[in-house]
Amino acid sequence: MKSFNGRVAAITGAASGMGRALAMALAREGCHLALADKNSQGLEQTLALIKASTLAPVLITTQVLDVSDRRAMEDWAARCVAEHGRVNLVFNNAGVALSSTVEGVDYADLEWIVGINFWGVVHGTKAFLPYLKASGEGHVVNTSSVFGLFAQPGMSGYNATKFAVRGFTESLRQELDMQRCGVSATCVHPGGIRTDICRSSRIDANMTGFLIHSEQQARADFEKLFITDPDQAAKVILHGVRKNKRRVLIGRDAYFLDLLARCLPAAYQALVVFASQRMAPKPRTPVLETNDEPRL
Repeated sequence: MKSFNGRVAAITGAASGMGRALAMALAREGCHLALADKNSQGLEQTLALIKASTLAPVLITTQVLDVSDRRAMEDWAARCVAEHGRVNLVFNNAGVALSSTVEGVDYADLEWIVGINFWGVVHGTKAFLPYLKASGEGHVVNTSSVFGLFAQPGMSGYNATKFAVRGFTESLRQELDMQRCGVSATCVHPGGIRTDICRSSRIDANMTGFLIHSEQQARADFEKLFITDPDQAAKVILHGVRKNKRRVLIGRDAYFLDLLARCLPAAYQALVVFASQRMAPKPRTPVLETNDEPRL
């Protein structure tokens, strides 16, 4: 797909961050949009921004939904085709983060992150794939993470979902290549992108004293790692679609960590442990009190 003009793209997580940046970039190229997010206010803001900055006459529809709800995703996909006539691209971009130890993580939190980060991608892919094939020219773009290539302590749930998205999408791409149906797939691995994921993330209390000093400081430190602008990320993703790339890395941090995992596929874990221990809160040395009087 060399041009997006006149095409129809469905985007989840469109209320902010990369989803919003993708929507605005595609609209500028004359692509019609079906936008979805759980955040209705953010969706309205995205719509207003597109209308204020886009001269191209594009049709934009919005839908408030939870990507973890399979039936809602299926209904939305059918509605997109009914409203737009067809769908050519789906960007399964919605995602959340969770920080916790494996031992201490609550099952409800695991189900929450798996439902959004993994099942949301599965639901979006399966709901839209028949329509993409029917269009004659389609592309599935699934957002994993650099942490779908590289693991770290305290993020087992996040790592698990992003590794799962990677495996799911790579298998999908191979099947589509074999079918030669006019549809392809790309897996996106962003590094630190300036999005709202930090605000929507969950940080378990078991992380305090283990890997972080406090939740507030952890969120502040997390945001310092966001070094890439969402608009630049969207530009890289769309370039990857045009080039029909199997994998898209975004940010110098993503390239560095990918290289580290390639060169040291097992040994990198020891380096992560060493770095994490250096950065973790240090236990305070107890002050010994004594009531001994000085002897004459």
